[in-house]
Amino acid sequence: MRRRLILWALVASLAVPAAAQQWPDLPPEQSKPKAKAKQPPRDDVEELTPSQIRRAQEGDTRPTKDMPQAVKRPPKGGGGGGSARTIDCRGAFARDSSHIRLAQVFGPDNVVFTDVDGPENSKIPASVLFPRDPARRLELLWNNPTSRSGTQVIVINGKSNWAAPRGIKLGTQLAAVEKLNGKPFKLTPFGADGSSAADWQEGQMLKLQGGCKIGMRFVADPRAPQEARAELASAKELLSSDASVRALRPTVAEILIGY
Repeated sequence: MRRRLILWALVASLAVPAAAQQWPDLPPEQSKPKAKAKQPPRDDVEELTPSQIRRAQEGDTRPTKDMPQAVKRPPKGGGGGGSARTIDCRGAFARDSSHIRLAQVFGPDNVVFTDVDGPENSKIPASVLFPRDPARRLELLWNNPTSRSGTQVIVINGKSNWAAPRGIKLGTQLAAVEKLNGKPFKLTPFGADGSSAADWQEGQMLKLQGGCKIGMRFVADPRAPQEARAELASAKELLSSDASVRALRPTVAEILIGY
């Protein structure tokens, strides 16, 4: 889809300030030593030993020694119900995760490698978590599709009740996102597919645990006046605090978490 192509580009652009904060330039003698080359993880899930496989039971997210605390319940009152889960960019959702890691944490029957919707009506390969359950579905794209490793983008869309970092979910109001960011942020014009966060303005969304970055698409309330939407469709620059933007009562419709 074209909207996902635009959103991916925005997520990539949002990475620059965060990366600059996390990895300042160091003199040669203080540079980070090169890590030893690692073999890519195998994709043959059947080779895993029984002790490595941990199935994710519905509503049961108690950590064990083999299960990282990357999946946890959102705080009470989050509006998503008891089965919702939060991505905090560690463990199964860390930068160095893989398809086989997802199988270890959630169970091999709950992860499939298949084609999902990509930019310009294309199809791209991805690992899909809980593919038969719209409320728990999650798409993960890899930097290394052959070995299915190296998290590139995690997609929350459709009817998924997964929560992104800071507890943001599909349906979260724009005003709530601004509050979590700690300041107003810039938006793209409101088109037919809504508007996307374009610049977090050095806010808290650029300071996420695990080094990940986040982008999101907002859609206007269907009951918002058509004239108000048309006015914002041609705007060159929008702020989340603008009265005209707030008048549309936008909510989050898609979330992309990337590295």
